[in-house]
Amino acid sequence: MDFKKITDEVSKKMLSYSQDTSGWRVIKVSKNVTVSSKPSKEYAGHLYRGEGIIKEVPSKVIPFMYLPEHRSKWDKALQSYRLLEKIDQDTGIYHSVTQSYGMGVISSRDFVDVVHIKPYAGGILTTNSVSVEYPECPPSPSCIRGHNNPCGYVCSPLPENPEHSKLVVFIQPELGGILPHSVVETALPTILINLITDTRAGLKALNK
Repeated sequence: MDFKKITDEVSKKMLSYSQDTSGWRVIKVSKNVTVSSKPSKEYAGHLYRGEGIIKEVPSKVIPFMYLPEHRSKWDKALQSYRLLEKIDQDTGIYHSVTQSYGMGVISSRDFVDVVHIKPYAGGILTTNSVSVEYPECPPSPSCIRGHNNPCGYVCSPLPENPEHSKLVVFIQPELGGILPHSVVETALPTILINLITDTRAGLKALNK
């Protein structure tokens, strides 16, 4: 599998998402996080965007969010998160297993994603991810295998305070199984808000 080609394509999509200002609809604002959505071009659901301010620089936020030694400690939405294979210095295959959500309304899912870290001018740092087929990690009967359409994080220094960052998270997962559309539409904005607030709390605890 040509992971470089895959991550190049995903990186282009993430950049276009971050530059796209039209058609977004604000659907939830909570805990200083704003969640918007628009119809996805990848599947029959929506592309979701979560935005919030993080009191740290991008070069510290992004590694904290995707490296297993950090993320497995702070991300309450995950049962487990591990590196399956390191492709190069900036690219790896990761396996994540989620907790069940909403008192079991959404049961545990797992995802196998390629994750690529890409910097841009101005101190911007991004993760660029998509689910891939990986024979060494087949689906398990203990959870439902989900599929992440192109997703990731875009972290930029705040112009008015370069020691802080604007974090923008894009997700558009297909959770698999038989789930009412309304359940997914309700869950995903809350999952985004929790991700950003858990990142803030985790960084704050790390910096104590």
